[in-house]
Amino acid sequence: MVRLTKIYTKTGDDGTTGLVGGARVRKDDLRVEAYGSVDEASTAIGVAIAACERPTASVAEASLGTILRSLQNDMFDLGADLATPIRAHEAPGSALRITPGQVERLETIIDAHNDKLAPLNTFVLPGGSPGAAALHAARASARRAERVCVTLLAERPGETSPHAMMYLNRLSDLLFVLARVANDWGARDVLWKPGATRDQQPTNRA
Repeated sequence: MVRLTKIYTKTGDDGTTGLVGGARVRKDDLRVEAYGSVDEASTAIGVAIAACERPTASVAEASLGTILRSLQNDMFDLGADLATPIRAHEAPGSALRITPGQVERLETIIDAHNDKLAPLNTFVLPGGSPGAAALHAARASARRAERVCVTLLAERPGETSPHAMMYLNRLSDLLFVLARVANDWGARDVLWKPGATRDQQPTNRA
């Protein structure tokens, strides 16, 4: 059980922070960057929840709150996983790790929602409803966290769970699908028109 009493400890005044298990590393360590990026993505999902649950939200937006809250809970699991380097001969279940089941659950949610969306013939621009725009921002944040995890896994493969990276890969796909759902199941999607502005003339301003 986590218990937070004092918020500031001053132990990080030397530019270091503690990992799960007690080891101290610099705050710009790649592992810290990885779980810090996950925290940023979780925060972006929180903004999306607020956007989807605003009083004027559409029915489609309002339907996403339960899913998004479950993702935030997963993100704390993921942060704990990344903050805990895998030890040699680590006993199964001795550390909080992202499981294959959590990755598969995201796939199930993706499939269930994507099957109801019209196929795309071009890319979607971030925008539309406030909830969709916030979900696109969360998706981009999740992609950045994934890139950091890819680097961490490549540099420290024995200490890093591959399921963490897999979860982030599915997460960004899911957030894309949910952004389309928030846009009234794709009806309000903003579509990319390649080269549409190349021949536009600048607007004269007084």
